[in-house]
Amino acid sequence: MHHDTDLINLVAVGLAVAFVLGALANKLRLSPLVGYLVAGICVGPFSPGFVGDQDLANQLSELGVMLLMFGVGLHFSLDDLLEVKAIAIPGAVAQIAVATALGWLLAWGMGWSPLNGFVFGLALSVASTVVLLRAMEERRLLETRRGKIAVGWLIVEDLAMVLALVLLPALADALGGNGGESAGGTVATIAFALLRTLVQVALFVAVMLVVGKRVIPWTLEKIAATGSRELFTLSVLAIALGVAFGSATLFGVSFALGAFFAGMLLNESELSHKAANDSLPLRDAFAVLFFVSVGMLFNPSIIVEHPWQVLATFLIIVLGKSLAAFFIVRLFKHPTGTALTISASLAQIGEFSFILAGLGLSLKILPQAGHDLILAGALLSIIANPFLFALLDRWQAKQAVEAPQPVEPELPPGPSLDLDGHAIVIGYGRVGSALAHVLHDRGVPVLVIDDNRDHVARAHAAGIPGIRGSAASDKVLAEAHPERAKIAVLAIPQPLEAGEALAKLRAINPALTLLARAHSDAEVKHLLEHGADAAVLAERELAHSLAEMILATPPYRGSRHLPPASA
Repeated sequence: MHHDTDLINLVAVGLAVAFVLGALANKLRLSPLVGYLVAGICVGPFSPGFVGDQDLANQLSELGVMLLMFGVGLHFSLDDLLEVKAIAIPGAVAQIAVATALGWLLAWGMGWSPLNGFVFGLALSVASTVVLLRAMEERRLLETRRGKIAVGWLIVEDLAMVLALVLLPALADALGGNGGESAGGTVATIAFALLRTLVQVALFVAVMLVVGKRVIPWTLEKIAATGSRELFTLSVLAIALGVAFGSATLFGVSFALGAFFAGMLLNESELSHKAANDSLPLRDAFAVLFFVSVGMLFNPSIIVEHPWQVLATFLIIVLGKSLAAFFIVRLFKHPTGTALTISASLAQIGEFSFILAGLGLSLKILPQAGHDLILAGALLSIIANPFLFALLDRWQAKQAVEAPQPVEPELPPGPSLDLDGHAIVIGYGRVGSALAHVLHDRGVPVLVIDDNRDHVARAHAAGIPGIRGSAASDKVLAEAHPERAKIAVLAIPQPLEAGEALAKLRAINPALTLLARAHSDAEVKHLLEHGADAAVLAERELAHSLAEMILATPPYRGSRHLPPASA
């Protein structure tokens, strides 16, 4: 009976421990990833108490990898890369080369094979998307030149790692596994294996561009037209996992590449934002299980048994690759502040490093000690990253006072945010955009807040100033100047975020009129409790409007058969 519940035990205990430790990490101003990884250590075989089934954990982590890669593809932006390609492409390639070489040197010093060292170094060269974007969002840097360079740099790193995930199995197969120490790895064998893999990938890409590019968006549009949210969510997940499975079965390429391409093709659909939102809860849940499974493989004793190797790994991540990035950015004649921001952003490793380490371990081209060192380096660097940014913030504040220097233009794009007596519209979706346009057309100064880049760009194109970010963020609200505003309307369908924003807006400006949208009586109550002056229940207002239209038609004009619209 115990065996039958192994999956339930693992998911229930893993998610519960990850929730507690993730919340604790967040409270300590650390990335929740630290909590998830420590949760994996707690339920792993190297700690006392409950021990999860490692085989099941590995299978769940494969699903996590697929959904993570789907998310990477879904948010992949070629425009972001092309905007800063002059520095991001050569900079990221050079930084990956330096970090890989440093990792290879450390591995060589520990007596590992060249292939072991290459995989180890490669895993140390790529920064975590989650950690970098969070640091940038907290400092309102995503729309600045510095932020765009960091994001473009990260895109190049991600593409390099996707390529590595495709080619490493072929390389390991040509070398016979075991770290490349077997006799099977002639140059011709390796070249043939890599060429065969590249041909398979090319075939897969060609099919996806010819067939997938048409079929996937068409399928989504047809499903969306049915109006069924469950079917739409199911179609998104079926496409993500189906393409991943098909790529591996039919073309022999990795699940990861298939999921990445599925996300990229969905990104081109007008429904991509809805696809991202609908699949987010499941992607997040499996991402957490992925990090838990990575933690389960980690043996904490390596910190005690090999402290110098752990320290060297940490220094390669935090100092080695960061110094390389700093000098590369300075070489391109960007200011010191920009170079330091990029360096601090890249001074950590995360999800791609774990995927590479797990792949290396399964292919026997990375020893268990290498996996443990990568995870130890990741934990330490993610913990250290907020402190590095705090030091950078302090240095920049000091420089601004002592030696003001010309910096790259950091003004947010779009119309000026310097407004007075304005209306703040939070959310520029179907409801918010229609409201903002009506107010703008009637001469009311309007400012929009939305966390979706495309929505903010559309607002700017319409001549409406917009801020990209979460309305629950103190820095985002500060940019909107609620102390000078007359009214704020929360047109977002997320009641928890809206409630938090309402409380903050009310604290900043008690005289501000606050309106919100809701979809249930419980949401109305929640929003009113958090400071809203009024909450509009969309379905009720729609019913009243339809009733008024019916009562205005000749058959029912003046009729008493229907209750008044205000009922």
